[in-house]
Amino acid sequence: MFRSVASEYVSGRNRSIVVPEVHVFCAAGRTRDQKVRLMKKITDAVVEEFGASSGSVTVQIIEAPLADKMKGGIPFDER
Repeated sequence: MFRSVASEYVSGRNRSIVVPEVHVFCAAGRTRDQKVRLMKKITDAVVEEFGASSGSVTVQIIEAPLADKMKGGIPFDER
């Protein structure tokens, strides 16, 4: 989900505002390196597709402990 929250990138006559913020929800367990690589790839995609500057893109990973996340009625820590 992308949403513009402030003014940092201005383009063309319309002076459009593009300051996207991307939230990734996932179960805990990825390494810091995995999360950093994912956030960099997301940033690069937003820059390419939205024309935003990389400095205006915010990416946040929200992790849930495995015991606090369930799919199909089965907690992730019981899978």
